[in-house]
Amino acid sequence: MEKFQRYYLSFLLLIVYTNTIAQVNCNAIEGEDCKKACELYNWASDRQGSDESQEGFDKATELCPDFDNAYMEKAVPYLKNGDFVTWKLLIDKAVALDPKMHLGYRGWCKFQFLRDYKGAIQDLEELKKYYPEDLGRSLNGDYNLGIVKAMSYSALGQKEKAAGIIEDLLATRGYVKGMFDHYQLGVTYFELGKYDKALENFEKQSKEYDFAENIYFKSKVSKIRNKDYLDLKKLALQTYDEGKTMKDVYTHHFNKIYRKQIEEL
Repeated sequence: MEKFQRYYLSFLLLIVYTNTIAQVNCNAIEGEDCKKACELYNWASDRQGSDESQEGFDKATELCPDFDNAYMEKAVPYLKNGDFVTWKLLIDKAVALDPKMHLGYRGWCKFQFLRDYKGAIQDLEELKKYYPEDLGRSLNGDYNLGIVKAMSYSALGQKEKAAGIIEDLLATRGYVKGMFDHYQLGVTYFELGKYDKALENFEKQSKEYDFAENIYFKSKVSKIRNKDYLDLKKLALQTYDEGKTMKDVYTHHFNKIYRKQIEEL
């Protein structure tokens, strides 16, 4: 419970941080036109998704074409609405102007929304040039971006590489775990047929924060080993019905499991 509370607090802090970085200190901006653009950007950011907000970002980039945050924020509603072509045109402009600031966000979105795993890896490898020690966190707060890179390799079939990346991160001094690190490592080992290591990580996940998908995979390991798995299957279904599952507001998690899969086990 204590560890879950720590994760929850980290997530709340990330929400505060995400809302804060949208606002820019316009006094630090040079040039009158760019200062006006900054003020327009701050005004438009508070109205994100509305027509007046998008018009505000347009006016900001007309005044100051190199104002990267305006392109980034203007891109967000297109991402949420599934217009990935327009989103990419805008976010690419932001990244070109300030790769250090926007590469992590673009890499995360390529992974989570577009399922462009090669593109995500490319962005996160490029980001490492700016942040060699810690890539930072995904926008939803669930993962270190190093885990996102590992999951991208896993999705491309490079399971051993993915497991190695996660193991290295978990062994790094000062590393702050995400909500699902041990689960994702466990699934990767499961797919490699390394059931001892898989179960070891599912058990670690259970101690930190348990949920239906994690219990489901524990039951799968038991079934493969010809052990009693029905109690675990029942618990997975019960936990699923209680709402303790992997959730995301806009899309679904990598290695997400649904009730039908549990029922069919």
